[in-house]
Formats: sequence, C-alpha cells, structure tokens
Amino acid sequence: MKINILSRGRSLYSTRRLVEEARSAGHKVLVLDPLQCDIKLERKKPSIYYDGVKLAIPDAIIPRIGSSITFYGTAIVRQFEAMDCFTTVTAQALVRSRDKLQSLQRLTSSGVGMPKTIFTNFGAHTDDMCELVDGPPVVIKVLEGTQGIGVNLAMTLEEADLLLDAHNGLQSRVIMQEFIKEAGGADLRAFVVGNKVVGAMKRQAKEGEFRSNLHQGGSAVPITLSEDEEDTAIAAARALGLGVCGVDILQSSRGPLVLEVNSSPGLEGIEGATGVNIAGAIVKFIEKNV
Repeated sequence: MKINILSRGRSLYSTRRLVEEARSAGHKVLVLDPLQCDIKLERKKPSIYYDGVKLAIPDAIIPRIGSSITFYGTAIVRQFEAMDCFTTVTAQALVRSRDKLQSLQRLTSSGVGMPKTIFTNFGAHTDDMCELVDGPPVVIKVLEGTQGIGVNLAMTLEEADLLLDAHNGLQSRVIMQEFIKEAGGADLRAFVVGNKVVGAMKRQAKEGEFRSNLHQGGSAVPITLSEDEEDTAIAAARALGLGVCGVDILQSSRGPLVLEVNSSPGLEGIEGATGVNIAGAIVKFIEKNV
C-alpha cells in the first residue's frame, strides 16, 4: 500500500513514528509538506504536483495539518479525496474541528456533556455572562488558540471584565466557560482511532497553573477510562466525523465533560505516558479501510 503523510516536519516525533510503523507493516511511505503541493483543477482529472512533479495517486493519506495552515492544508486533503484516496481525517471534519465554536455547537447537539459556555458579539455585560456559567471564577478562551495558549482563568468579576475588555479592543473572539473546580487542574486525553479509544492519559497541571497541557508544563500518567468516559470520547469523535482524534475530557461531579477535540493530536505525549503503539493503531485503521 502507498501512504502519503502530509506534514511540515519530517523530523517531528509524530511524523517519524507514523513512517516507522507504516514501513514496518510493509507499506511505501512518502512524507509531503502540504505547502509545497500544487493543485491542478481539471474536469474529471484532479491531480497534485509536488515541486513541479505530478504525484502518483496513493492509497491513503494521513493529514498532520497544523492550525496555522488549515485553509491550504485542507484544500490539499480535499484534492486527495477527489482522487479517491482514503484519509484518516477528512477535509470537512478537519475544518469543522478547527472552528471551536462550531465544534462545541455540534457536541451540544449530539448530547455530549461539556462545560457551560457563553459566546457573545463583543458584549460588555460581563456580570450577566459570568452568571450564566456559574461564575466567577470563569475560563476565557480565544477561539483560535492551541496547546493552552490564549486560555485564561478569571477568579473575579473584575478580572473577567479586564480580560474581555482587552479582547474586545483587539477584536479577538472569545468564549467564556464554566470553571470545573473539582477537576483539580487535571484533564483526560482519550486518543480515538476508528471509533475506538486506543489509549488514554491523565494530564495534571503544574503547581500554580490550571492548564494541564503538556506544552504548559503539565505531567501525564496512563489511565483506564470509565465506560462513561470512553463512550463520551467516542461520541465526540463521531459528532465531528473524525476517524483519528484526541478528545480532552474533564472529570466533573455531573460526569465527563468534553473540553476540546483535536484533529491533529501529537503522538509523543500519549505514547510516552501509556506505552501504547498509537502510530501502529493508525496504520491498522488505514489497512482496515483501504
């Protein structure tokens, strides 16, 4: 089988692991920088050129599209789909997952539990917003943030007001969310492949920090999810149409709450914490579907 991995960095851990596992399974692998791909639009003859050379049509692709290149990267994924290639993450699902507000709306409609969330058009009614999410304290997030960047905790109404004023002044879109105190600065990352949780870890924020992201200095240990937590992760992946994703969950007094669904989750943290061969599971997912 021929597999193309769309990634901007051949040396990145996730890319290297996917290459290793695909080759060890006997597949031919090509790593492509999506920004070096050119699309040719022609009636019934969709094609992609890489450094001026027309690419042979692969059997499958694995998109590793960073948030900064979502528009162009998803265009390349869409072109491969038009060429009848299987993809672990479709262009539509990728775009949907990158729109945090749309993602949350779809999760709500699917019945998945999530923190109470408010979105407003640069509103100045901070007190009303906080009250609707049982705060303060409240969490304020920019819609375009990743890896915990652009996420702030406002402990008081005054802090929330200052944060919202700053974002409003910059015309930066934010959401306000309920603060789940009982989570204790921890969350769960469930890695879903083909509607199955293949690995899970519990991430704990460092002292004095409420964000548990590993990029923010958090630590991680393997965890066995409860049946409810596993069902929630799978339901969240289905709601967004993602074949491969990382689902971030908070443990609350009213059950598991989905924080976010990541369509290009890194493999280093989850493989390091759990010892599970996540890259191999992704390759097997491709084999099952091609």
